[in-house]
Amino acid sequence: MTKIALIQFKADVDKHKNLKKITGYITKAAKRGAKLCAFPEFMMCYTPASQSAKELAKVAETITGEFVSSISKTAKQNLIQVIGTIYEKSPITNRVYDTSFLIDQRGKVVSKYRKVHLYDALGIKESKKLYPGSQISKPIKTTVGTIGMMICYDLRFPEMARTLASSGSEFLVVPSAWVKGEMKEEHWITVNRSRAIENGCYVIAPDQVGNIYCGRSLVVDPYGKILLDMKKKEGIGIVDVSLERIKQVRKKLPLLKNRRIDIYTNFKL
Repeated sequence: MTKIALIQFKADVDKHKNLKKITGYITKAAKRGAKLCAFPEFMMCYTPASQSAKELAKVAETITGEFVSSISKTAKQNLIQVIGTIYEKSPITNRVYDTSFLIDQRGKVVSKYRKVHLYDALGIKESKKLYPGSQISKPIKTTVGTIGMMICYDLRFPEMARTLASSGSEFLVVPSAWVKGEMKEEHWITVNRSRAIENGCYVIAPDQVGNIYCGRSLVVDPYGKILLDMKKKEGIGIVDVSLERIKQVRKKLPLLKNRRIDIYTNFKL
């Protein structure tokens, strides 16, 4: 069994305040024996509707900037892997990437993923401020297991989760900032459990709480059992995960093996 930590918190509009809180959580997670510490989407800062795209672009950094470098330093000091997110500068004026990154226990950024599905739905239009990524990132092997990286709204697109799982992912880690609304918490729980069941993998989904977000950070096991639901509380959740559990479930319920990819195609109408 391996311990992983989820962090659920309410991000401030000030990225420096958030960074101080983030590095503190990393240290606490390591002291509690976690090998991986996962943070929610938009942990860099909360972006209110009143903030312009130009103002957000000024806040954004590169992956080698102060924000990620400080987190890398803390990860190295505590010998812990960290998954977090930033607003990353993009080549498009007044648009930024919504980027997740994975830092290993040596403090090195070993993978990053730019959100490909922007949340232009249910009254929100992320494309007014964000710029979409152009590819899914290759699953990466870690000391915990092989991780596939997704972000929030990506959960509603099962093709992405399946691609990552069929490419070797044992864990889908999904930093999120799930907006409140009618049936939104029900959707959140349903899509997290569905992606886990369909692919026989763990789904690790740290979520923002407060502001316009619903919380309910989750860990779902490969058979769909909810191992952690952080409700509305800020703080750290610790869960034990097991590669053996993934093997057992995929052997009993071999969905990845039983796919008929030879006949899946769109009909011409």
